[in-house]
Amino acid sequence: MERTKILIIGGGFAGVECARGLERGLRNGEAEIGLVTPASYQLYLPLLPQVASGVLTPQSVAPPLRRMLHRTAIIPGMVVGIDPKDRVCVVRLISGELVNRRYDHLVLTPGSVTRSLDIPGLNEQARGMKTLAEAAYVRDHVIAQLDLAAASSDEDERAERLQFVVVGGGYAGTETVAGLQRLTNAAAKRYPRLDPGLIRWHLLDVAPKLMPELGDRLGRRAQQILRARGTEVSLGVSVAKAEERRITLTDNRVLPSRTLIWTAGVAASPLIGTLEAETVKGRLIVNADMTVPGHDGVYALGDAAAVPDLTKVDATCPPTAQHATRQGQHMARNLLAKLRGEAMTPYRHKDLGLVVDLGGTDAVARPLGYELSGLTAQAVTRGYHLMALRTSTAKARTVANWVLNATTGDDFVRTGFLSRRPATLQDMEATDAYLTPERARELAR
Repeated sequence: MERTKILIIGGGFAGVECARGLERGLRNGEAEIGLVTPASYQLYLPLLPQVASGVLTPQSVAPPLRRMLHRTAIIPGMVVGIDPKDRVCVVRLISGELVNRRYDHLVLTPGSVTRSLDIPGLNEQARGMKTLAEAAYVRDHVIAQLDLAAASSDEDERAERLQFVVVGGGYAGTETVAGLQRLTNAAAKRYPRLDPGLIRWHLLDVAPKLMPELGDRLGRRAQQILRARGTEVSLGVSVAKAEERRITLTDNRVLPSRTLIWTAGVAASPLIGTLEAETVKGRLIVNADMTVPGHDGVYALGDAAAVPDLTKVDATCPPTAQHATRQGQHMARNLLAKLRGEAMTPYRHKDLGLVVDLGGTDAVARPLGYELSGLTAQAVTRGYHLMALRTSTAKARTVANWVLNATTGDDFVRTGFLSRRPATLQDMEATDAYLTPERARELAR
């Protein structure tokens, strides 16, 4: 008798935790697990700004899947189409080949991509901070601007290269601008021909407050820290038009700049749009036990699913690593129950709070409702990240990197990553890779 096939799409927090839970709970021969992901690692997204700023090496935030999963077949590719009627996924392998994978139970955890808006020039000029490749590219790009500015005698060109714009006043944008500004300020000391006073950083957000989920006091504190370092924080403002050498804002200001880093929210993976299922704000509508209505054997969780938040009234869980991790663990328990003819249970988890590392000794945190800042917040923030990293090797590397960076600083080296190719959001995050439902059904036959 053929074993039950469980196929998990996505190697992020939700997918990996689901696979880990199944490996621990499945009896020998009870089912086989497959995990489809283009990467061979689980990316720890909350520390990605520290990779861009050179505090951490990429290996620190990308523990390999084969250290964490031992009974799961890892399929190197991405699902580009689904035929739920015949229970087949169309997988594009990293070699470019298309193959079909059959399933009995499908766990959708494809995650999210950078949310793009209909702003002239945005897709061509903006760089994201959602993948390891994007973080590596942004670091190279920022250091390249310093190198080129130092080599130029044109004052206008220098002004353009030394002015940096980050859009998005949430967790990712705030940490990104904090880390990268520290990088450029420290690097400027190695450039005798550069006036550090010419380096300008801007943080923009259409919201009236910075990180409102932190509360007013901590949001103001984070804003004070950034402004004290020289970052210009503009709230209620966004980008109206992006060009190669200048950025026009919605308040009609024009910033001469060749760097636009876009962290203004996320959107569910485009894969969700190919499933022909009901969505809300792009996220797949699911029941509290994470089953997809109308699709037997299909479950969705993480950033791509609107999982009901039962701790609040008429709310869905926000797309955070904290919820994705716990949803993955809960999904594993539900699948084990399903296989054994037991009842599945609704997901319920009260948010534990938010931590924001602003670099050096600066941080703000709100664990369990307690508001912290300074060294205490920094200790809590880094302690939380260490606890969340899934391998002892990743934890050791991260601690070693923190110590090394604090004691010896950075070497500000460019790797030359994608130096001859524009790193557009579409290319970096493969948002154009998905099939139409009709094409997926055709290939699945």
